[in-house]
Amino acid sequence: MSVEHPATTIERHPMALVEDPPLYRADLTLSQVTRDIVAPLDRRPNGWWWLAFFISVSLLGVGAVTVVWQLLQGLGILGLTWPTMWGTYITNFVFWIGIGHAGTLISAILFLFRQRWRTAINRAAEAMTIFAVMCAGLFPLLHVGRTLLAYWLIPYPNYRQLWVNFRSPLIWDVFAVSTYATISILFWYQGMVPDLATVRDHKQGKWAKRIYGIFAMNWRGTARDWNHYESAYGMLAAIATPLVLSVHSNVSMDFAVATAPGWHSTIFPPYFVAGAIFSGFAMVVTLMAIVRKVYNLEDYVTIDHMELMCKIILVTSLMVAYAYATEMFSAWYTSDIYERNRFYGVHFGLTRTFFTGPYAYAAWIMVACNCLIPQLFWFRKIRRSLPMMFLISLGVNLGMWFERYTIVVSSQARQFLPSSFGYFRPTRFDYAVLAGSFGLFFTLFLLFVRFVPVIAVAEVKAVLRQPVGEPAVTLEESHA
Repeated sequence: MSVEHPATTIERHPMALVEDPPLYRADLTLSQVTRDIVAPLDRRPNGWWWLAFFISVSLLGVGAVTVVWQLLQGLGILGLTWPTMWGTYITNFVFWIGIGHAGTLISAILFLFRQRWRTAINRAAEAMTIFAVMCAGLFPLLHVGRTLLAYWLIPYPNYRQLWVNFRSPLIWDVFAVSTYATISILFWYQGMVPDLATVRDHKQGKWAKRIYGIFAMNWRGTARDWNHYESAYGMLAAIATPLVLSVHSNVSMDFAVATAPGWHSTIFPPYFVAGAIFSGFAMVVTLMAIVRKVYNLEDYVTIDHMELMCKIILVTSLMVAYAYATEMFSAWYTSDIYERNRFYGVHFGLTRTFFTGPYAYAAWIMVACNCLIPQLFWFRKIRRSLPMMFLISLGVNLGMWFERYTIVVSSQARQFLPSSFGYFRPTRFDYAVLAGSFGLFFTLFLLFVRFVPVIAVAEVKAVLRQPVGEPAVTLEESHA
């Protein structure tokens, strides 16, 4: 069945009896989309932006001073004790790598499956991925102690004839995280090129036009430009898709290949991937709940978009809860007394269990924030309540940090010999570096929303609902 029009003919699939609900208002025009999304780049930031920027830079400064102090004094300023020698640094590393997963999932996988609702959040999620990976990459460098010699981890021909140990999980992380960061940056930048050209054409100042023009790489919006763009974007999406599963699976192998009780488990790769998507989407909800309000983008990041993300958080919360239950059951069912002791404390004359021992506070926060609180999203009213989804997403972020803290610290604290059991207590320097990583993340994100369209203008235009009988908007026309 087709609808005739003097200028074009729109072919409709015979099975498409019911159209998808519109993502955006039907009266939005292409020029209005450009004005609304690019407008925040033209005006000065408001007081809320400056307040958030001041707090972020302050936290970043605290973290930077602490890092310098650590380089001068050594790792002894942290709470590291034998046998808990990974402490908060590896906890933070795993946490930030997980935060970066949602960006690649939203951008690559949802793009390949042609999910139109991703257009409202993919740009911010991609940026979040880059900044989260930057934060994550700092902690292994700091944790090696002699950070200035961390370049020894890179396998390159050198006069010392010193080659890295490729059997070490640390080297796996070097390759996995660097590959993930490289592909994510290329994918992020490729998607921004048409919008950078739009900003270039929209700006009035000479220097602004020149700077945005350089980054737009002489984009003119021709059919040739769009053909190359779509080919490269699809190729990068196909390359990035396996990284969603491989990177955090590789990080989980840092634990699974060890023989420590609580780590040596085959469930860790899917468990870590589900947790990464869970925490990543929670961070996207946290950021977009603020951005849509501050920049008046309610017409583009609609409550329907937010509700879809809440549904994904609910599904991944159930997956994480299942992983927790599997861990507890495996520890009960196994004949390994060390594994059983970590969760139930029934050997070596110990009575403290996983939920009543010295790390019970972390375990209860983990279960409450990751398994119980997200179940509120079963109710549609809560899924469509911006304050509720914001608070729940904050709780998820908190719970996922404590999950990584529990995995790293409690397993190292109680391994095989009771004489080696220890207790890890973070110092103020541990907290300062963690606060500094959040300061770095939010500082970079605030600068990003200040100078780059936080929503993909060209992609939003391409999925606008057109009146019946009107020509469908192509990507070339959306840029015009």
